[in-house]
Formats: sequence, structure tokens, C-alpha cells
Amino acid sequence: MARSKVAFVCSECGAEFPRWQGQCGECHEWNTISEIRMSTATAKSGSRLSGYAGELSGKVQTLADVALTEIPRFSSGFRELDRVLGGGIVPGSAILIGGHPGAGKSTLLLQTMCQLAARMPTLYVTGEESLQQVAMRAGRLNLPTDKLRIVSETSVEQICNLAQQEKPAIMVIDSIQVMHVADVSSAPGSVSQVREGAAQLTRFAKQHQVAIFMVGHVTKDGTLAGPKVLEHCVDCSVLLEGDGDSRYRTLRCQKNRFGAVNELGVFAMTAQGMKEVSNPSAIFLNRGEAESPGSVVMAIWEGTRPLLVELQALVDYSQLSNPRRLAVGTEHNRLALLLAVLHRHGGVQMSDQDVFINVVGGVKVEETSADLPLILAMVSSFRDRPVAQDLISFGEVGLSGEIRPVPSGQERLQEAVKHGFRKAIIPKGNMPKQPIPGMEILAVSTLAEALELL
Repeated sequence: MARSKVAFVCSECGAEFPRWQGQCGECHEWNTISEIRMSTATAKSGSRLSGYAGELSGKVQTLADVALTEIPRFSSGFRELDRVLGGGIVPGSAILIGGHPGAGKSTLLLQTMCQLAARMPTLYVTGEESLQQVAMRAGRLNLPTDKLRIVSETSVEQICNLAQQEKPAIMVIDSIQVMHVADVSSAPGSVSQVREGAAQLTRFAKQHQVAIFMVGHVTKDGTLAGPKVLEHCVDCSVLLEGDGDSRYRTLRCQKNRFGAVNELGVFAMTAQGMKEVSNPSAIFLNRGEAESPGSVVMAIWEGTRPLLVELQALVDYSQLSNPRRLAVGTEHNRLALLLAVLHRHGGVQMSDQDVFINVVGGVKVEETSADLPLILAMVSSFRDRPVAQDLISFGEVGLSGEIRPVPSGQERLQEAVKHGFRKAIIPKGNMPKQPIPGMEILAVSTLAEALELL
């Protein structure tokens, strides 16, 4: 009988402990440690595990002796997906794609696989849906189905055996949470099953140069479910985001060993499936004709391209002893910080006002270039003075009231000119050396100078 090793693993950070405890000592999260059992008699005599990278050679060499052969990428058929992946799909890479139920993960991958099946061998492994359900979805989307190879299987060992027979160039696992490894004595979806299943599939991808897409579930707060080692062992981790009442989906890269991170791709969910949006700034700038207080357009930087997004603020007198502070699409702590800077260095008091912030289109802004547009929007709503519709702004605000420059200022201004903007309030450090035709640039260095322009 095979002996098993018992370990206690944190589902958030992947740290292991000899016994159970309520709080993880590494990430300090509560109630995230669970017991897993790992078999120690699964390896045959004389064999050994090859690790996530699938490297079988134990030879030690210098870094200069490593062969730097360029790995050719191949296109997925979607330019937005290729952009997020760093320029295309790399053979032998393991890609994890997550998202809320109904976001369109399976639809996007099914469209991609049906396009790729016409020019290379493919294999679609479904564990959550039946073959008839997948075929019905492909029929609704009018996809070509005569080339795509598909199988319904949940055993990781059987999937690897089938892949060795089919020899696909790209394979989809939908989803990793329902796959199971025979040597692990726990239910599918547990920490140990997800961990070992992802490790075996990643090892298979490296050894056989097969690109593998693994679909992952997310928790209620939007993070990928399962142990953090699931994200550590894959080469690329992307998240498909989108509200249930919105037809637009954003594909954001969180980790990429073959390209830049924080890249953003935009798709539209239609009756014919996922359609890529080549000009995302146009959909986020669907504004009314009349000017309204509290609305400012900002230029943010997503990955390798600028993106124009409308920022709305509503400041109203509060009847509560503690006024409400609500931010949708931006960080709540950043809002509290900017309100303090606005009071100290701008002379605008909002301690008795409710402040509501919303980024139009469901975009999540994480960079600091939204500081200056956020302050301009709040002051515009507070004073009930609308901002000109052809004005754009970006810039970081420091704690001492200074306006700091942000990267790629020239590219942001050029993107704004393409969409008809004629005026910009930017940091003095981002002032272009050459004037931009058709653009009036107002450069400021302090918060007081920026407020005088409203």
C-alpha cells in the first residue's frame, strides 16, 4: 500500500506547515490552511520528477553557454489576445485564464481553437460541459467544427496519454478545478488536486512543446481560486473581467514570462461570440452632447498603449455624521489621500460632503496618472462648474501639492488629438519639446495652479 505524506498548505500563498494553524505565518491570512495528502510511492524505480520546467538534464553550465534560440510565436487569430500574451502564443507555454462565470472564457477559447484547427493540430478537453453542449455553442456562433478535436475527460493522466497520441500544438483544459490526479487522495477542486494537476500539465507542456490554456475559477472577490502555486508554475496568467450588465469584456495580463504585464485587451460579447475592439478609447468616451459638472476625460496607460477613459465625480452635501466615500474603478485609499491634499494645499473643504467616484465603462485604474483628473472632477462637481468636453488631463499629485510627471506623456497627448481633444492640463514635466498641432497644452506644477484653470 502506498504511503502518503500529510502537509498543511495555505491556499493564498502556497506556504507549507507541519501542522494546522488558524493564521498563515507567511501571508497572515486567516482560515486558509488546509490538509493535503501527497503519495510518496508514485514514482517508478530510477525515475525522478523533472520540475515545472520539464528540464531533464542536470548538467551545470555557465549562463553564457545557454543557447539563445528565438522561439517562434503563432497568432491566436485575435489581435487583442495576441497583444495581451506579448505578441502571440509561445509553443510549450502554460497559460492560465480566469474570470467570473459567464464572462466568456470558454467562448473565447472555443473561437480561438476553431480558428487554429484549420492550420495546426488542436485538442479541446472539456470537464465541465458535455460534448453536445460544446457543439451547440459552436453551432450558435457559426464556427467551423470539422477540424477541432475534442474530448470529455477529467483524469490528468488520461489527458496526457491522449495528447501524446494526438500530438496537438495547442490544447485547452476547461477547467483545472475539475481535473483530478489518481495518486492524490482528495476530491477534485481541492488544494492538493489543483496543485498537482497544474504541475503535471505544465510539465507536459514544457517537455512536448504544447501550448496549454487552463481555465481557472475565481472567488467572489475576483481573484483566482486555488493555491497561489497555480499562478507561480504557469508562464502567463490573464483575467477576463466584465460586469453582467455590460457587453464589453477586458482581458488583463497579470503575469507574463514572454512579454509585458498589465497589458489590456478589450472584447465585445455579441450574438456571434467575442468580437475584439480595436479602438477601445471610442467605447469609453460615449459622452452626451451637453457639458455636465464632475466629468473629466483622462489618459491612462495600459501595457503598451494609451487609453482615454471618462471619470465622473459627484460631490453632494451629506446628512450623515460620517460622509460617504465611494470609489468604483479606482482605489478607495487613494481617494482619501487626494481629499486631504485638496484640503491642505487647495483650500477646498469637503469634510461635510458625500463623494462618489466612477470610472465609466468598468475600467479599473491602478496608476497614479488619474490623480489630477480625479481632483479636477471633484472640484468641478463641488463648484457646479462643468469642464470643457474637449479637455483632457493626466498627472500624479504629491502629498505636498506638487504635480508630478508620468511616463509616456507624448503618446497620451497624441492619442487625445486623434479623438478630437483640443486642450490638456498636464504636469509641467510632461510638456512636449515640440508643439502638437491643434492642441493647447496648459502645464502646471502645483495643485493651486491647476485649480485656477477651472
